[in-house]
Amino acid sequence: MSELITGPSERGLYRLAAGTLLVAFQGTTAPDWVMRGLEDGLGGVTLFGFNVADPAQLSALTASLRAAGDPVISLDEEGGDVTRLAYHVGSPYPGNAALGAVDDVELTRNVYCSIADDLARCGVNLDMAPDADVNTADDNPVIGTRSFGSDAELVARHTVAAVHGLQAAGVAACVKHFPGHGATRQDSHLEVPLVEATMDLLYSRELVPFRAAIEAGTKSVMTAHVRVPALTGDLPATLSPAALTGLLRGELGYDGVVVSDALDMKAITDSYGLAGGAVLSLAAGTDLLCLGPIPAESDVQEIITGIVEAVRDGRLSASRLEEAAERVARLRAWFAEPRQVSAGESVIGLTAARRAVTLTGSASPLVDPLVVEVDTPPTIAVGDVPWGFTPWLSQAEVIRIKPEGADVAAILERAGGRSLIVVVKDAHRYEASQSVVSELLAARPDTTVVEMGLPIWRPKAAAYLATYGAARANAQAAAELLGV
Repeated sequence: MSELITGPSERGLYRLAAGTLLVAFQGTTAPDWVMRGLEDGLGGVTLFGFNVADPAQLSALTASLRAAGDPVISLDEEGGDVTRLAYHVGSPYPGNAALGAVDDVELTRNVYCSIADDLARCGVNLDMAPDADVNTADDNPVIGTRSFGSDAELVARHTVAAVHGLQAAGVAACVKHFPGHGATRQDSHLEVPLVEATMDLLYSRELVPFRAAIEAGTKSVMTAHVRVPALTGDLPATLSPAALTGLLRGELGYDGVVVSDALDMKAITDSYGLAGGAVLSLAAGTDLLCLGPIPAESDVQEIITGIVEAVRDGRLSASRLEEAAERVARLRAWFAEPRQVSAGESVIGLTAARRAVTLTGSASPLVDPLVVEVDTPPTIAVGDVPWGFTPWLSQAEVIRIKPEGADVAAILERAGGRSLIVVVKDAHRYEASQSVVSELLAARPDTTVVEMGLPIWRPKAAAYLATYGAARANAQAAAELLGV
């Protein structure tokens, strides 16, 4: 990347521009271009599930990154459905919806402290969590169980507990997605979602958890690629000076690091491009620009070039980059403070999942159970993380079906004389899933239904279990309750 460097002042500008980027890469070892980039001033990296094989490998990877520079090393470890550490097996922590259902802030703090211990031992210093969105749209395609709930005050107190838990273990929290993604019905990975809320409603609902997190000392806040006409006009919040400088910095008084949501999401790239979006986001008040897995070395170079050119032609001030660098330097200094990494409580995730799971009706003793898992397409935020009962069922047959065109008659024949358990995930969002379950229940009213998403659609079944998430811990807790 050093071909842009032509002199001391030019080198300083280049390093300021590079220092705003959190880049991503494929594989379980860092490529040469990332290592060179860190030497030349890259801000850090964002890791994904495909970067993680196991704790030992991740520790070696982060150590190699630190050998090349002083990077911010971040990933999304929310627990529950969104996990990077346990991407290949499912999270041992139940996720925010389950924690909100229990509504024990000390439990939430302990869960997030354990998550932070896991991260710190692997060399990760910034967790892009917790999700502070107030999930008021039942059909929200991207938040759902990632939220603590639909009540602003509940979400606020658990957001604070999560921030305290993470940061007590030396991992910076990144509260997201400002100014709120919970009222949306579109996925910002694919388009710009709309939040139709007045400023009064924003203050009384969406902003309540963010205000609480700021007062609790969160080290960073992540922007949302959402359009809130009352606040941002036609711009997504990630690019809006009114949202980031006026509201977040000004009215709410936040002076920590502002991190963008991934700039390679279509909500940004389709209208502004990577470099254009980067410049606008920095000008609006962002300090670190998160890049998802799509941008390659050449794209990163184009972004840095675009930022440098924007400073040269006056679209972006050098002082804005210096301000961002100063905030990130403060964050790095906080990382360097001495702390003791604890062993954590290995069963805290399962303890929380057990407390969250609920049973309506009565489950009969199981007889040669057939478990039918109704497949649900993964969201981009979650990725292809395993879910379901298979790891915990030693005495049951487990099959997974596509709800579209499912052969209900064949399933019923297969379940003859046996206990039937039907597992769904966010069935309220999928009519095909509801149809299959309803057909099975019509013939087998003794069926047990397990909902591993939000328990909004509740069919009349002999027994109905709600786990509030599809993580490995949620499945184990439900299996225990069923006696499988």
